[in-house]
Amino acid sequence: MSSTIDTADAIDEVIDTLARTAPEIRSGLPGRREKGEEENPSGERQLAADVYADDLLEERLLAIPDVVAYASEERDDVIEAETVSDEADGSEADGGKADSGGTDGERRGLHVGVDPLDGSSNLESNNAMGTIVAIYDAPLPASGRDLLAAAYVLFGPITTMTVAREEDDGTGGADGASRANGANGADRVTEADGDDRDDGTNGTVTEYLVREDGYEALREDVSLPDEPLVYGFGGRVPDWPAAFAEFADDVESDLELKLRYGGAMIGDVNQVMTYGGVFAYPALQSASQGKLRLQFEGNPMAYIVESAGGRSSDGERSLLAIEPDDLHGRVPVHVGNAELIDRLEETLSSS
Repeated sequence: MSSTIDTADAIDEVIDTLARTAPEIRSGLPGRREKGEEENPSGERQLAADVYADDLLEERLLAIPDVVAYASEERDDVIEAETVSDEADGSEADGGKADSGGTDGERRGLHVGVDPLDGSSNLESNNAMGTIVAIYDAPLPASGRDLLAAAYVLFGPITTMTVAREEDDGTGGADGASRANGANGADRVTEADGDDRDDGTNGTVTEYLVREDGYEALREDVSLPDEPLVYGFGGRVPDWPAAFAEFADDVESDLELKLRYGGAMIGDVNQVMTYGGVFAYPALQSASQGKLRLQFEGNPMAYIVESAGGRSSDGERSLLAIEPDDLHGRVPVHVGNAELIDRLEETLSSS
């Protein structure tokens, strides 16, 4: 195949496929609330809905010519595409082409990591859940600095899709009109110039309303509100390390902040994206790396929050700066308004 791909077009196709598949995932939930006997690689019993969403996304995303690999929270290993088509004209010099991942002898293209149904334990109680997609240009496991784009679909009272990508050149941006295809153009994330903390992206965030017949922009250039209003922390309080408990006490003493925690990271982070604030699933005394997976949850949600002007942290640095060595590796996750994440890091470092 060609050693180059049209990165923006390839990402468009992934986002379009996600939007097209989301209503099918949602409509398939009612009859798939039971747990099976199988466990995912993290040792959690899978719901029938987890398997259904995973199978559907694997089939659809690997059918995209420039997607060369699919990995999921529900699968042990990366699944490689069987075939990847060349550009029809075989040209590698066209404008807009990019060498996306791989070295000599490796396929070039997008490497997609997915949490097919984040918060699926909420299905029994009929609370929020959704799908998270991370689009990398390097073989998985990959650093968050290898992200080209990230998105999540939230199944709430309505279905929304939040997408973070680099700003395009002005020729392919969303204009708020109803669309069946396409999203803001992108190429890749870069580090914030001159920032020793190694966080920040060049991305912009758009929130879409997803319908059966397409999706339309609800909010463009989404940024976290300057005045944070909500917080939500995971894990059992008695299991929190003393330093994090100190930070939580500090947050709870702020009468302007209200607790919003629903048991699904995707819904809790969406609260932060809407109202400003902080979400955390910290390191625990019983689990020093916390619960959430870096490839499928930490990296994509960090990319989205940082693209909206916020920060992410594992307690010391941006989640996007972590170099992973395990496809299913876990990481403490803290995302939200920059001043709150700064206070978190200061508290943890001084303990």
